[in-house]
Formats: sequence, structure tokens, C-alpha cells
Amino acid sequence: MISFDPVVITVIVLTFFVGGLVKGLTGLGLPPVVLGILTATIGIHPAKALILVPTFLTNVVQATSGGHGRKVVRITWPFLLAATVFTVSGAFTLSYFRADVMSALLGLGLTVYGVLGLFRVRVNIRGKWWHHPVGVVSGATNGFLTGATGSSAVPGVFYLQSVGLLRDELVQSMGILFTLSTVGLAWTLQTQDLLSVNLAVMSAISLAPAFLGMSIGNRIRKRVSEERFRTVLCVALSLLGVFVAVQSLMTR
Repeated sequence: MISFDPVVITVIVLTFFVGGLVKGLTGLGLPPVVLGILTATIGIHPAKALILVPTFLTNVVQATSGGHGRKVVRITWPFLLAATVFTVSGAFTLSYFRADVMSALLGLGLTVYGVLGLFRVRVNIRGKWWHHPVGVVSGATNGFLTGATGSSAVPGVFYLQSVGLLRDELVQSMGILFTLSTVGLAWTLQTQDLLSVNLAVMSAISLAPAFLGMSIGNRIRKRVSEERFRTVLCVALSLLGVFVAVQSLMTR
């Protein structure tokens, strides 16, 4: 149970603002930033419940903006389906794995991919015969890690980049992925009785700073070139990865 302590509320509001800012700029960042900070403040399960409303609604906005939805779904539907279904498996097997170890591995994966991107080490599988099989495996892995850690970035973002999506297509595709993953996560949290009215109220309060930060981030993103966006995305992935990994090790 989270108390409405002014200090806790201030931390939550500032955390969601920063998470929204990163999300607006790069298309991702809300769950890793928020979970990274709030897990140390209120615990992993309340933090996962707290992100549901802001994450879902900001993702819906991201998923429906850009006009590339049909193209994205046509190219990635097996991946999206697997990512949604396997979210349940990650949540229900969480008791068999150490949450801090899973989060640390997630952070390591983000960091490695971000660094490889900065050095322009990229994979392009668009049009290859293994496009959809790789998508199913990536989606299943992504869903499992989403259920276990609350973050939907790995390896989903890597797969979406590998199929040749451009900046705005990539951002919208991440919004679709994160929206579906959040639905799966919400269902599993509800079935495990990890949601409460108190958490729902706090989650709703967090919506305003998240949208404010996302709006500012969107404006900044529209002013940068495609190449600079890729650089910003890779830097953000690296920094988020380090942050998540260090935070996980500190809470052990």
C-alpha cells in the first residue's frame, strides 16, 4: 500500500515527467526510467502497477500517431502477437527468477545494443525468409521479459529496427508494441491481485506529468534529422541500460 506522502508524490511526478520526456524524444523510456527509480522507492510490484495508466495512454497516443499503423502491423504482426501472448508467461514465472537479476540482464542488453548502434553495427532482415520466424522468437522473448520486468524494450526495439522502419514508423511501431504489452501486463497484475484503488489513483495522478514530458520530447524530436535521431536513440538505450542495470544491482 502506497501512502500519499508529499515526498513520495513529488518523486513520482518528477519521475513520470522525465520518463515522458525521454519517451517523446526517442519513442521509449517511460517504463525503464520509471521502474528504475520507483523500484528503489516503493518496490517492484507497486511500481509495475503504477506505470499502467500513464504507460497505456501515452502508448496509445504514440501507436495512433504518424499514419503508418497498417504498414507496421503488416510487416510485424507475428512479432506483435507473440510479444502480447508471452507477457503472461513472464509474469506468472516471476517467482522462479530473481527480479533484480532479470532487470540487470535487461539493462545489459539495452546497453550493448545502444553501443553497437553508435558504432553503426546494424542488422537488416527486411525481405529475408527468416523475417517472421525471427519476429516470433523476438516477440516471445520480449513478452516474457515484459511480464518479468515491466519493460518492453528488449529485444523488441532491436527487431523493429532490423526490419528497416524509418524514424516515425519506428516510433509508431514501438507505441503499438508497448500498448499491447501493457494490456497483457495489466491482465496478469489483476489476476495476481497486485492492483488496488490506491495504486490506480496514484497512476492516474502520474498521467499529467507523463503527457507533459512526452509533449516536450515530441517537439524536440521533430526538429532533429533522421541520422541524429538514430544517434539519440542509441545514446538513450545505452544510458537507460546502464541505469537499469546499476539500479538492479543496488537493490539486491
